[in-house]
Amino acid sequence: MIPADLAAELVALESMSRAELRAAWNRQLRTMPPNVSAGLLRLALSHHLQSKVAGGVTKAMERKLQEIADGAAATRVTPGTRFVREWRGKIHVVTLTEGGRYCWQDREWTSLSMVARAITGTQWSGPAFFGTKTSRRAT
Repeated sequence: MIPADLAAELVALESMSRAELRAAWNRQLRTMPPNVSAGLLRLALSHHLQSKVAGGVTKAMERKLQEIADGAAATRVTPGTRFVREWRGKIHVVTLTEGGRYCWQDREWTSLSMVARAITGTQWSGPAFFGTKTSRRAT
């Protein structure tokens, strides 16, 4: 069950402007907010508020996330994986199904690239569009 004060804060975020969300970010995290849309600020602030109540990310998970960010860990995409991308002010969430298909807007697609094409109306690499394409680093 969500505590009443957390629920009220989450509801308040929904009606905040981008400027108000940036101010809330500054108050909550005591850092300058990233230069992203109001939708992403809202999601990040919601996550932060809920993490304060529920406990946040473990040290082991922080290490794993840092490994992924550094490109040191190979990640395997498994059923249930969600791909999230903001495009023209709208958040798009795609989920990999047990059958290896991609579910977006209650429809299944055979590839992530097909979903990216449907979202943008142009030819896109799905992994590039959703930011999962790994680059080769010189060693």
